[in-house]
Amino acid sequence: MKRERLATILTAGVLAVALGITVAKSRGWTLADVRPAAIAQSFRPKVIAPEDALYSMLDAAKAGDVNAYLGCYTGHMKELLQQSATEATVDKFKSYLQTSNASIQGVALSPPENVSDSQVKVRVEYVYRDRNEVQFVYMKKEPPTWRIYQVDGAERIKTLVPYGSPVTD
Repeated sequence: MKRERLATILTAGVLAVALGITVAKSRGWTLADVRPAAIAQSFRPKVIAPEDALYSMLDAAKAGDVNAYLGCYTGHMKELLQQSATEATVDKFKSYLQTSNASIQGVALSPPENVSDSQVKVRVEYVYRDRNEVQFVYMKKEPPTWRIYQVDGAERIKTLVPYGSPVTD
């Protein structure tokens, strides 16, 4: 009985060490990082940039992930979007998100301009096959991320060469 118990304890110990190594490797730790302060730092939430939050919103819209899309907004804008999703049903809102973002060929973001200590304004240019549209997006820092609280109307930009045009001399 004693021998079986010892084998069980050793097996559990080996599995715990293997799990610890797997977690350490997945977090990119090295032997130099095995200090209490370094380990604690790795578990703190990472603050993401406003651009990352915008790309997350666009990815969620393209995928039709309504909850992730709504999670990118805050305040009155989030309430309005939630109301639209509820009134239209989640499936129809999902379809709307996917179809309205399917024609976007690319997105160009300008560096964020500070509006205040916790708010920024980002110029977003949407590239379509036949046109470009520019829109200003206002974001508020809600640690650890940024959320959209206001979006200006889109302004159409005249393009000299439409996206996808063949290049000739």
